[in-house]
Amino acid sequence: MKLEIKKEILLEGLNKVSKAISTKNLIPILSGIKFDLDNKGLTLTASDNDITIQSFIPNNENMNIEKEGSIIIQGKYILDIVRKLPDEYINIEVIDELKIIIYTDNSEFNLNGINKNEYPNISLEESKKIIYINNKDFRNIINQTSFATSSDESRPVLTGINFKVVGDILECNATDSYRLAKKTIKLDKILDENYNFVIPSKNLMELNKILDSGEDNIEMHIFNNKILFKYNNLLFQSRLINGNYPNTSNLWPTDAILTITADLDELYNVIDRASILTSDKEKNIVTFEINNNTLLVKSSSAEIGRVEEKMKIEKDRDEEIKISFSAKYMMEALKSFEDKSARLSFFGEIKPIIIKGNEDETLEQLVLPIRTY
Repeated sequence: MKLEIKKEILLEGLNKVSKAISTKNLIPILSGIKFDLDNKGLTLTASDNDITIQSFIPNNENMNIEKEGSIIIQGKYILDIVRKLPDEYINIEVIDELKIIIYTDNSEFNLNGINKNEYPNISLEESKKIIYINNKDFRNIINQTSFATSSDESRPVLTGINFKVVGDILECNATDSYRLAKKTIKLDKILDENYNFVIPSKNLMELNKILDSGEDNIEMHIFNNKILFKYNNLLFQSRLINGNYPNTSNLWPTDAILTITADLDELYNVIDRASILTSDKEKNIVTFEINNNTLLVKSSSAEIGRVEEKMKIEKDRDEEIKISFSAKYMMEALKSFEDKSARLSFFGEIKPIIIKGNEDETLEQLVLPIRTY
């Protein structure tokens, strides 16, 4: 194998696939990146058994292929070398099958490679069951729901985002039992089959890091125990989480006793300041008191002190309410909206709070209150 390649093109590909390299992997070969070079271009592959990422760099003016071949190179070293070399073009040559020379006009690195035959046989085949979704919509799903997933591995199904497709409607839910995020997307076409599966949230967040801001569609290829995402020259495969996701549709209360509308940024900042004096960072409880057209946000700690913040709001009826909740959960819910104002609906002092944007109808957030007596 021998090629000359533009540094920034190679580095972009390496940065994408390196997200699948685990430092804790028990299989040493999975700390490597597989290079496959043929006349079509260079394919980079990395896997940690949980996710597999493959990036294809097509043969064009940024690449000069002299000899085809395959080799596995230790991911950490190849990434550091390419990142730190100052030259515009980098040469990679394999000699004696396992010796790798990475060189430029002024630098030369010699690395020991690993035989391609030792790499696990990873299947990245495509499925006949495909969902097409706009890249921007897909990234919004991850950004607006993933924070609500659980980190508690004792209930694995709650560590993922639940994707449900009926007809042309994709509904995504994430919950840790204390809050719930729901995002609904209308797909371009009606699907013949309904789908219901759970993807690990941490895997989706890794995928989100390597997706660009383009408007192209992502293909989701669905299998029984895994899912393959295809986007331009990128393939990203993740396992699915086994188990039945809880039915969250019956958790949304109806018939609010009071709905308020408030400037979203101001509300976020008021809660943020009120939470400064909360003693327990996990619960960091703040209290809303709504009287007339004023929202009073309070928190107190016996050891630290107390704080009160006021802000103007709009109400849909002449009701008053006092309710407490986690400032962290409420702030994360508010942060997921891109609207200028937010609507908060209250159903009682011990019933969930529903948050919606004033413009985006596709996103809803639910936060459970906390009893303070």
